[in-house]
Amino acid sequence: MTSPAETKLAELGLKLPTPATPVASYIPYTKSGKLVFVSGQVPLVDGKVSVTGKLGESVSLEDGQRAAQDCALNVLAQAKAAAGDLDSIARVLKLTVFVASAPGFTDQPKVANGASDLFVNVLGEAGKHARSAVGLTALPLDSAVEVEAIFELK
Repeated sequence: MTSPAETKLAELGLKLPTPATPVASYIPYTKSGKLVFVSGQVPLVDGKVSVTGKLGESVSLEDGQRAAQDCALNVLAQAKAAAGDLDSIARVLKLTVFVASAPGFTDQPKVANGASDLFVNVLGEAGKHARSAVGLTALPLDSAVEVEAIFELK
């Protein structure tokens, strides 16, 4: 039986990727009680970074939002691995969205909406969360965006 969240993903024309393996000395998530902390996920699609570069330079706002959505799908894949299934997620508590930004670029919150909107569209009320959107000069693998999250389990 498919979970409501995975049904919603399919309706949106999306699917969860295989959880990515870490590229450095960390683990993809940790659990403490009912909390799951998912390490930062870059926009990997089929093993390759889908959007590289800096917002406000070589990356458009729309491509940045798509990168944030790709990151969010990878975050959900890690959360599912941690929880066993998406139905075990009570809610998304907090997102931190890191945006590789050219000097003067200030639309990090609009880029972050690509991730935030995905969580709400897939998880409904449980997908609403607190959030930070942070501009940086560079991210791992020249990714345009990276997203980390904290979830509460049922």
